[in-house]
Amino acid sequence: MKKPIGMEDRSKQESGKGRNFTFRINIFFFFTFFLFSVLIVQLADLQFVKGKELLEEKSRIESAATPIPPIRGNIFDRESAPLAYTVPVQSLYFRIEQQQPKEEVIALAKRLEQIFADNVREGETPLTAEEIIKEMDVGYDLNGDETEKKPSYNSVPRRVKTDLSNAEMAYILEHRDELKWIEITEESIRTYDPVKPVAVQLVGYMRPYSQAREPKNGLSFYQDKTTTKGYMDTEYVGYDGIEFMYQKELRGTNGTKTYPVNALNKIIGQAEVTPPTKGNNLYLTINKDIQSITEKAIMDHLAYLKSPAARSNPLIAKGRNAVAGYAVAMEVETGKVVTMASMPDYDPKVWAGGIKTNAQYLQIQPFINNGTITTAYPDYPTAEERNRHPTSIVYVGSVIKPLSVLIGLKEGLFGLNTVYNDTGIFHYGKDNSAKVSNSDGKAWGPINATKAIQYSSNTFMSAKIGYELHRLKGEKAVEIWDSYLAKFGLGVSTETGLRTESPGLSEYLTNTKESHQQRMVFASWGQNEKYTTMQLAQYVTTLATRGERLKPLLVDKIESYNGDPVQSFERVVLDKIEFPKEYWDAVFKGMAAVGISGFDDFKYPLARKTGTSTQRVAGNKEVDNAVFIAFAPIENPKLAVAVVVPEGGFGSYGAAPIARKIFDAYDYYYGLDGVPKKAAADAAAGAGGAAANKQP
Repeated sequence: MKKPIGMEDRSKQESGKGRNFTFRINIFFFFTFFLFSVLIVQLADLQFVKGKELLEEKSRIESAATPIPPIRGNIFDRESAPLAYTVPVQSLYFRIEQQQPKEEVIALAKRLEQIFADNVREGETPLTAEEIIKEMDVGYDLNGDETEKKPSYNSVPRRVKTDLSNAEMAYILEHRDELKWIEITEESIRTYDPVKPVAVQLVGYMRPYSQAREPKNGLSFYQDKTTTKGYMDTEYVGYDGIEFMYQKELRGTNGTKTYPVNALNKIIGQAEVTPPTKGNNLYLTINKDIQSITEKAIMDHLAYLKSPAARSNPLIAKGRNAVAGYAVAMEVETGKVVTMASMPDYDPKVWAGGIKTNAQYLQIQPFINNGTITTAYPDYPTAEERNRHPTSIVYVGSVIKPLSVLIGLKEGLFGLNTVYNDTGIFHYGKDNSAKVSNSDGKAWGPINATKAIQYSSNTFMSAKIGYELHRLKGEKAVEIWDSYLAKFGLGVSTETGLRTESPGLSEYLTNTKESHQQRMVFASWGQNEKYTTMQLAQYVTTLATRGERLKPLLVDKIESYNGDPVQSFERVVLDKIEFPKEYWDAVFKGMAAVGISGFDDFKYPLARKTGTSTQRVAGNKEVDNAVFIAFAPIENPKLAVAVVVPEGGFGSYGAAPIARKIFDAYDYYYGLDGVPKKAAADAAAGAGGAAANKQP
């Protein structure tokens, strides 16, 4: 039987319950106080510590700035004819915003596809929805599936289409409220002569900055963030030629378009625009008319070499396989490059909209490189077939012989009146088993240095220069030879400043399969040196100046976009070498007597040298390359010209006729005697027209 609970026990129980309740209340108030304390500390931190930072963030959010690409400067020829210039266009951009539903973005891409298809220009291919969403750079495709490429940035709008048509603009502006996240911005695009762009490889081309700065295929200049501050991924930048060489001068500086936005990042007012600063204009040294004549001369001559008339002549038929030609002409007094042609070329407008497919690139790939300064490959459909033909850099052949004679005279290997009996063959080597022969084995009999140049004697060069220099100097002969050639711009950079310029191949230094003696024998008549057309132009200019190596000038002057002078360029002597006057005279006398084709009625004294360089390609196949150098007039030189036609055969027939047209063009526009013939021709034409219109 339980004992009844007494009053005392009940009192104790009630007292315990009260204490527990009080304890719980105290715990509750303690935690409440603690939470309020934390909140107060956080508020104090926001107010006094992070307040300034948050205000700046608030300010940033309230004004969203979008950079505007600068207006690129124009490129003109020396007579102010436009070569590459900017034109204003309207471009469509897509903005990435927070929480954009995928389905709405995909629907927008499909809507734009329909708009472009309904308003397409004649001859233009409209963008597809797949291409549009790729340009939007949202990180997913039309199915909503994520792509390998993630959005590279969020704050900069994506360019979807450049150069909107009037119909496209009208429709988009009319339906602006329906087309979310897009805007139309005026900017500029690069354009060229609509009929026939000239000097394509010299002017160069442009690519989007996003591609130019890629780690693998980009250029170091654009990969360096310190030199490209402010550049936009969507803007086009110079990638080659003058466009790259003078990128800083041409570009200008960004503008900005600032939008007022609310807390939800929605635009709530009109944009404030700070216009970009326009880039400077360049005036090149080339003359557009002479350049056009040169390019046409090369293409016409290549066609002629394949014609039945050329094939019927054994002297010309050797050039029937030629598919490319290269020419450079420099003013002797200034170093200005008047023409610089790498043919065939291509239409540079393909870069304006961006090359979309590999097939597009392969179509122009053989013509992108500037064959006058670097390796350009012949236009054949397969790599295997291309390897069966020479590139733009060929053995220089007999055009080296004027310099060979100067070296021989300077080194005391023979004198001006030394006579060599040319039997048509020269034997050398330890047991005299190696031999060199003249073209067609021709024996010239007793000849001196001047006649050796005139007749292009391989045996004289081999016996009296290559062999003799090695006999006297041993292995140092190649170093001595190399030092002389460098003074004339061979085997070294011509210092044009162009990105892809090659120093050529001085095989007498590197061809270890041959003995030093053999290297020198072949080098003495141009069969151990491969140099660019620009190097040959600098070399013949150095001959014409009697020892001054001039820097090839490509830009005449720089002006601001408004025409104010910024910089001009004057004659630059890179190097100088001296020879006695009688040495120069003897060499020029020999050059003036060289037999050539196409100059029979040329009225100026012309120093020239032909070259037919032989080289092996694709194993055992031998081809002959046509090379030609010349300057005129001899006593007061105005213009120096170099022409190379790989597989063109004899230099006299495969290259010299092209040079003749260059000299004639220069004479017409500037005058080889200092008097332009154009003025007289225009006056005669005007007088003839007046006489024809005169009433009896």
